[in-house]
Amino acid sequence: MTTSTGVSLHASNLGKRFNREWIFKNFSFTFSAGSTYAITGANGSGKSTLLQILWGQMPPSTGELVYKYENTVLEVEQLFRHLTVATPYMDLIEEFTLTEQLHFHFKLRRRRNNMTLEEMMDRMYLTPARHKFIGNFSSGMKQRVKLAMAFYTEADLIFLDEPGTNLDKQAFDWYKNELAQLPKSSTVFIASNDPNEYPDDAITININELK
Repeated sequence: MTTSTGVSLHASNLGKRFNREWIFKNFSFTFSAGSTYAITGANGSGKSTLLQILWGQMPPSTGELVYKYENTVLEVEQLFRHLTVATPYMDLIEEFTLTEQLHFHFKLRRRRNNMTLEEMMDRMYLTPARHKFIGNFSSGMKQRVKLAMAFYTEADLIFLDEPGTNLDKQAFDWYKNELAQLPKSSTVFIASNDPNEYPDDAITININELK
């Protein structure tokens, strides 16, 4: 188990617009370490945009974000060490086998609980596909790999965008089980318009109310 006390995120007067259209504006909120947040709203409402701003990929049009780790302000250039992301539009290396994909990822990031690659593949029910090329995986298998890399990476901030995309029932049950086993210090963000994808006790933020 990680001994981290987690990372909190403080948004102040945050806003994003493309050309003249505001996706959201005047958003101020403190995301506390150890909580799960559901970013909800209809398709195309800006859920993914908000997540990308929160994890630092996209700059806001207005406002600022402050990240705190153990009550100390976290410099933006160090942020990547504390977060992990899984999205349906995230690319995997299709020329790699599953084993090579996991080995490549975890050469760069620490494994949660020092899990071995064999343990990871067993937990995601993909051991029989360990030598199969990612390019030959189904869309559901690829999504499971993306989620597994997010779940099994030691990180304080976990961003999941539409996590149930392309998952069958077995894989969706696996996703819910892995989500429930994340460390209590983890701050989890789930963008979804499906209540089954996030816990009942998640703090809900409806992006349609931020216009």
